[in-house]
Amino acid sequence: MAPSFLTQEGYDKLKTELEYLRSERRTEVADRLREALDGSPIGVDADVEVEAAKNAQAFVEGRIQYLQSILAQAEIVDDLSKTDVVQIGIKVTIETDEKEKETYFVVGRAESDPLEGKISYESPLGTALVGHAKGDTVDVLAPGGVFSVKILKIG
Repeated sequence: MAPSFLTQEGYDKLKTELEYLRSERRTEVADRLREALDGSPIGVDADVEVEAAKNAQAFVEGRIQYLQSILAQAEIVDDLSKTDVVQIGIKVTIETDEKEKETYFVVGRAESDPLEGKISYESPLGTALVGHAKGDTVDVLAPGGVFSVKILKIG
């Protein structure tokens, strides 16, 4: 299995989530399921609550397995703030064709969150930016077509 590239912040965040799921959330969901099985009269409403509790339990257990897998394969990306090219763990500011400036933090897949400005190095934009330097104009092959961005700042 390929390594999961993570920043130290991303690793810590996923580890904290895993600990929460194992210690608190797993117990909450088990209690919910137990209450649904023991405390409800037989009927449609009881069946719905039991099913919802089972779904919640399956989600929590699946998320625990996913996080364990990611953390087991984790490769922490050191602080690369003094690099001249875009890499994982680097903040990059770009300018779009429309002259809009956007800043992103290039991260591994497991910690990407575009709404927080964190893009995966495997995303179309991340793939296009990695390995390029300040001043470079790169073409991004995206599902909606090709567009160009200029790298204004690294770090």
